[in-house]
Amino acid sequence: MKVIVVGGGVIGVTTAYYLAEAGHEVVVYDRQKGPAQEASYANSGEIASGCASPLAAPGLPLKALKWLAMKDDSFSFRPKFDPKMWMWLARVLRNCTAERYQANKSLMVPLAEYSRDMLRVLREGTGIAYDELSHGTLQLFRTQEQLDGIAADVAVLDRLEVPYEILDAAGCVEVEPGLVRSRHSLSGGLRLPDDETGDCSLFTERLVELCAARGVVFKFGQKVFSIDAWAGKVQRVTVNGHEDADAFVLAAGSYSERFMRKLHQRLPLYPLKGYSLTVPIADVDAAPASSVIDVAGTVAVTRLGDRIRIGGTVEISGFDLTLHEQRRVPLERALSELFPDAGDLREGRFWCGLRSMTPDGPPVLGRTKLPNLYINAGHGMLGWTMACGSAKILADMISGREPEIDISGLGPERFWA
Repeated sequence: MKVIVVGGGVIGVTTAYYLAEAGHEVVVYDRQKGPAQEASYANSGEIASGCASPLAAPGLPLKALKWLAMKDDSFSFRPKFDPKMWMWLARVLRNCTAERYQANKSLMVPLAEYSRDMLRVLREGTGIAYDELSHGTLQLFRTQEQLDGIAADVAVLDRLEVPYEILDAAGCVEVEPGLVRSRHSLSGGLRLPDDETGDCSLFTERLVELCAARGVVFKFGQKVFSIDAWAGKVQRVTVNGHEDADAFVLAAGSYSERFMRKLHQRLPLYPLKGYSLTVPIADVDAAPASSVIDVAGTVAVTRLGDRIRIGGTVEISGFDLTLHEQRRVPLERALSELFPDAGDLREGRFWCGLRSMTPDGPPVLGRTKLPNLYINAGHGMLGWTMACGSAKILADMISGREPEIDISGLGPERFWA
């Protein structure tokens, strides 16, 4: 079967890999000149299955009231006269109940765990290297109130039998020795020992090479203008010319919603801008050993080879890709406060990208109303975490195989009512 994948980020390329492994003829289109040039380029680097959680959570509405006044904090809201923005936010608020948070997190964690397992199988089978580490991740709490607030998350981890450790301040320093220099007092942490880290962009670039060796054709620098459907199914994509196929996968991140809208299928996907800062390590002993998530600022500080990546801020501003310098402040602050002198901030590379978000949290994964069009989008801040699992599931679906995990609640049909 010939399959066209629209999107050359980590989601699109992993989808192409598993489709090729299943024996399909695969063509990937992306408007950028190479792979992983948008949201996948400089994310926080975590494969954080145990941390997989929806943005929509109890307490979020109170935080949202503060966003308008925030100028240099980890959250920023830039309101616009954009009906899609306000409709999406209204859906987010409806998902901020304790019951919905538990239900949505319970969908996300198994997918993330499965994805991590698929990544390990891929790595062992191909030898792909991407500055990977398997040292776990640490959610860090500066106050006792923050530490006491993890009961709901821990309940989900217990029910799904996900390994974790609740650490006191000394335990946090034991797993992350660089924290001994922290300029903040620490109350404790939640460690997920099975989580991993790695350079998503490097992984995607090297996976493109593996895909090409398996016959996948990549057409970079070619913008898909439309996905054309008639007679009840998708027939072709329009680029400079036209190309037809038997099946089509939409993995275009934040831009997937636009394609779906043109096909008269509305999905509540909306872009949230994330920022990151990548700095060279200045003092190895002071640097993080793996990845530390500062819960107070929702910023992750991650070791990637000889670099440190600080990322994870959220800005609601539509498709605006302006690199606002004030958004650099919380990233620099997180590194300076938690790991003083670990990295050379003068050499930092500042970046932003758009992450495709659903209002409930889980991605949109599965067959659309058109029987030969599939979607793999809406992973939000967890695209790297969920990439391999989502891709394997979609390849199984297209190949007529039953996915290896229960995917109920992940499909686009949950938004059709």
